[in-house]
This record gives sequence, C-alpha cells and structure tokens, in this order.
Amino acid sequence: MSGPDVLAVAHRGHPHRERENTLASVRAALAAGADAVEVDVRLTADGTPVLLHDATLERLWGVDRPLAEVRDRDLPAGVPALAEALAATAGARLMVDLPDPGAASAAVAEVRAAGAAGRVYWCGGPAAMSAVRAADPGAELALTWTRAAPVRPALLAGLRPRWLNYRFGLLSPPLVERARRDGLLVSCWTPDTARAMRRLIAMGVHSITTNRVDVLRGLLGPRR
Repeated sequence: MSGPDVLAVAHRGHPHRERENTLASVRAALAAGADAVEVDVRLTADGTPVLLHDATLERLWGVDRPLAEVRDRDLPAGVPALAEALAATAGARLMVDLPDPGAASAAVAEVRAAGAAGRVYWCGGPAAMSAVRAADPGAELALTWTRAAPVRPALLAGLRPRWLNYRFGLLSPPLVERARRDGLLVSCWTPDTARAMRRLIAMGVHSITTNRVDVLRGLLGPRR
C-alpha cells in the first residue's frame, strides 16, 4: 500500500493548535488536511452526548466534577455537544470514540438525527462496539484491541467490525498481515513523529490517528 492510500485521522482534532475535543480543534484538523477527525463522546447528567475524553472536567476545563454529574446548562463554555461537532464537520468523516459504552445509544441517535450515519464511524472496546451494533446494525465499527493475540472469532462474528484499531507500538508486519487475511482494515493510534508514521505506512496500515495530522499530511501528500 502506498502512502496516499492511508487515512490521516486527527486525534481529538488538532490539539497542538487548539484545545482537544473542541469545535476549534476539529476545524483546525480539517484545515490541516485530515481525512477524518476522531472525537471522544460521553454523556452529561441529562443525557446529552458531548465531546470529552476524561470522565471529569478537571484536566481540560478546571472543573473537578465528573461529567455524569453536570447538567447541560452547567457545562463550561466551550464543551461542544456532539450535534455541534456533526454540524462543524458537515461532509467530512467523523470517528466517534466511546470511552463509556453507556453513551452509545444516545450518540447513535444523535448521529441518526443529523443524517450523518453514512460519514460517522465508531471506535472503542468490545462493550462499546457491542452497544453501537445493538443501536445501529449497519454501523461501521473500528474495534479497539489492546493485545497482539488474535480477536476471538466469535467476537468478530458478533460485532462485524470493518477495522481493528491498535495502539501503534503493538503493530508488527505479521499482525497487520493477519488482519488483512481476515478481511479487516487496520487502524492505529497515536504516533506523533514522522519516523513512527513512516514505519507504519511501510507496514501497510490503512489508517493512522495522530495528534500531529499536519505532519502526517505532509508525509502522505495532498488529499486526493
């Protein structure tokens, strides 16, 4: 596989330019040439899907409270709803990571209401992907797998992922080849140096999720 065939996915937007998981970060990633933007989605206390990776608001927003205890009206200014991110990425691919499987049903409903199911795909562990599959039998899934050991055939049969999503340091040519033989695409996260990116491109991965989408775009060349 040549470099231009690799998808450049922006991890939480463009966090070296703007605060992660914000609309500004998402827009900066698209401006830098991302093929897709990865965002994390959790639920507020009143069940609204919003962009946030951590379970609490402390690291990014200086509020030492779990998101699950915060109602929409009490969110810090700048925490975007998933609906806002869908509008901000109109026409572009969005990769929705679900650190909390409990957010799956509401997030799928939000995507469906926005008419965005055809451009959104989902990543997360088995529990999260199982919840997405139950809510949307046709969803495109990227199963996050944290071991070099093969995914159980029964799990693959039940989830029907299109992608296997690995931490980049776990990947090796045999592992990539095994996924290919199984008819699966390989995505990985989050190499941020050109050297690591080149190694993965040479290995034949199909998608790279990075905090430095500008560096990856420079290696891959202009979007086609």
